[in-house]
Amino acid sequence: MRPLLLLALTFASPAFAAGDIAEGKTLFTSRCSSCHSVGPMASSGFGPQLNAIAGRHAGSLKDFEYSNAMKQSGIVWDDKSLAAFIENPGKLVPGTKMRFWGISNPRKIADLLAYLHTFK
Repeated sequence: MRPLLLLALTFASPAFAAGDIAEGKTLFTSRCSSCHSVGPMASSGFGPQLNAIAGRHAGSLKDFEYSNAMKQSGIVWDDKSLAAFIENPGKLVPGTKMRFWGISNPRKIADLLAYLHTFK
């Protein structure tokens, strides 16, 4: 089964959809925080800050210089698009400036999304 299809099926399961916030925090700290920030003092730096990412139009923060590909992607971030981007940024948005190999484990992606959802 393709990873994105598996991910879509696992997000449909209520037990899986919640993710583990603590595990997501650990993952964010180890894999994301060198470029992205969250929380009350978050600001864009090497990557955009990720507070209130759900519902945000891709490439829309004024304090970050996105690639043209991201600005023109037409994406509004939700769990499905975020999961696809986390899994393989260059596949979802060819030409993105994000240099990240991705995370293929659906459970880890769900954990990371659960953590990001705590920053509204």
